[in-house]
Amino acid sequence: MTWAIDEGPGGVFGALPDPSGVLTSPPFRLLVDLIADGDVVILSGAGLSTESGIPDYRGESGLKRRAEPMTYQTFVGSAAARRRYWARSHVGWRHVARAVPNAGHHAVAELQARGLIAGIITQNVDGLHQAAGAQHVIELHGGLDRVRCLDCGQRTSRHLLDQRLRAANPGWDAQVSAINPDGDAILADDQTDAFQLVDCHSCGGLLKPDVVFFGENVPRPRVQKCYALTERANTLLVLGSTLTVMSGYRFVRRATELAIPVAIINRGRTRGDAHALLTLDAPLGSTLTALLAGLGSTR
Repeated sequence: MTWAIDEGPGGVFGALPDPSGVLTSPPFRLLVDLIADGDVVILSGAGLSTESGIPDYRGESGLKRRAEPMTYQTFVGSAAARRRYWARSHVGWRHVARAVPNAGHHAVAELQARGLIAGIITQNVDGLHQAAGAQHVIELHGGLDRVRCLDCGQRTSRHLLDQRLRAANPGWDAQVSAINPDGDAILADDQTDAFQLVDCHSCGGLLKPDVVFFGENVPRPRVQKCYALTERANTLLVLGSTLTVMSGYRFVRRATELAIPVAIINRGRTRGDAHALLTLDAPLGSTLTALLAGLGSTR
């Protein structure tokens, strides 16, 4: 089966029902040429990690979510909400911590090792880019592997917090019905009500995962660093993001303002399609692996 091509207002669109024709399809060959020119900036989203068993927010696995994510305002304003969050996150973190990079993460790391990647911006909080060997990754929304005190600002390891929470909750055994993309497990209310919290071991302040919650702003220096990367790029390559929220979409808009080509690989349409030179509706792992093969064949 060949790729279906639709010359829409946003550029060249392709679908990948069968990877067998990937290396000869027009949109894919265009993508290979763009990446071969180097100085590519990657903007990755939750769709890149679904093949590692971590569901996304709005893609195919995200449609099955049964709970809304925690907001910053709810977290800081309610002791009951914090207890519920940490009970669910305590269980969900184990799932995220066990996840391993998939073919897509390894392909990005290999592109960087070949000198074709100028920078990696990820909206993900799972650390899988780094686990695959990628370096100098900008975690736009922070990382679940760290915890920050809202009072003294001290950052500590999530593994250390996990040990402290286990010690504070001996015998606590929750039954999980689902895991959300932010490492939040779905638990019954009676299970979360019995969970005991721990505070900052230095000042006794409130602990929060070192991630940007919904309703919270990404630190301005981090945003400016991402803008600077985008503005120096030859190509902005979006991987596995619907670009629904402005947090990532703004970099696509900035690239468009500067006439920097935007390429998008995602399952389903995205908010940025109208800005893209090309979009591929395709699985990330196999497509990025084929991209590496295509680049190799051009040498």
